[in-house]
Amino acid sequence: MHSPVTPPQRAFLTIVPEADPEAVRGLASPVRLDILRILRQRGPMNVNGIAQALGLPQSTVATNVQVLEESGLIHTEAQRASKGQQKVCSVRFDEIVIRLDGSPVQREPDVVEVAMPIGLYTGYEVTAPCGLCSAESVIGLLDVPDYFLDPSRMRAALVWFGRGFVEYKFPNNAKVLKATIAALEFSLELSSEVPGTNTNWPSDISLWVNGVALGIWTSPGDYGDKRSRFTPGWWKLGGSQYGTLTTWRVTDRGSFVNGKRVSDVTLGTLELDHHHSIRLRVGIAEGARNPGGINIFGRGFGNHNQDIVMRLTLRR
Repeated sequence: MHSPVTPPQRAFLTIVPEADPEAVRGLASPVRLDILRILRQRGPMNVNGIAQALGLPQSTVATNVQVLEESGLIHTEAQRASKGQQKVCSVRFDEIVIRLDGSPVQREPDVVEVAMPIGLYTGYEVTAPCGLCSAESVIGLLDVPDYFLDPSRMRAALVWFGRGFVEYKFPNNAKVLKATIAALEFSLELSSEVPGTNTNWPSDISLWVNGVALGIWTSPGDYGDKRSRFTPGWWKLGGSQYGTLTTWRVTDRGSFVNGKRVSDVTLGTLELDHHHSIRLRVGIAEGARNPGGINIFGRGFGNHNQDIVMRLTLRR
């Protein structure tokens, strides 16, 4: 007589959105859902394996793996590889349920979103290598900083420079709506900049808001290894193709890049209620340890097809 086979136990997660917003954030991306599915189907995988299975850049997978790890949806473990270490990921749950049957909750704060074309900067100071491209052609002459004043810059979909900055002026809609700001967020696709491309070319990229430095994000390299999703066909494969979608967020607790704390700068530090505009500067700080230049990818270039997006979470 055969003993009955006990089926393997399944791990369940029940999410109450109000109690676990980070888990909801972890699920709020088609890429992250694909990562969870592939891990559920194939078992533990490293970042390179996930990227190959999904046909995505390694940088995109690494960023989304970090979000999943921080939201508690996956488990990661550093293991020895042939060269250094690798991060092996495994899914923690077989099934996830979001509960919507709880008691009524307070209305979520309003979110105001403004998309700024990357060519609409109001100030700049750049050094070569530098240049501008629209989705149709190169704008002006390459490696000539004076062409950053060309009126055609408004059509730019890719901006790059070796040192310096570009600065944008966003409206402070919180003043118009007579609301207080609960969180300030900027989203933009970035990479390092080197003549040609080099995936191992770190660059310390900084963001400033109204003259206050939020912190540094180090881009691993300048990527031209494969054609990106939205870069036009006329742009040669040897040129910069894509970057990493970075999200810079400032709250009352500090400043964060892709969920990782980078400084103690808070909303109170920025004193946004004193200003009718929000000035965003993107560039390489003086004395940067890795001054490896910068590419800013806009709509029509890169892997994300978006402008620089500012989001204000408001409390009425």
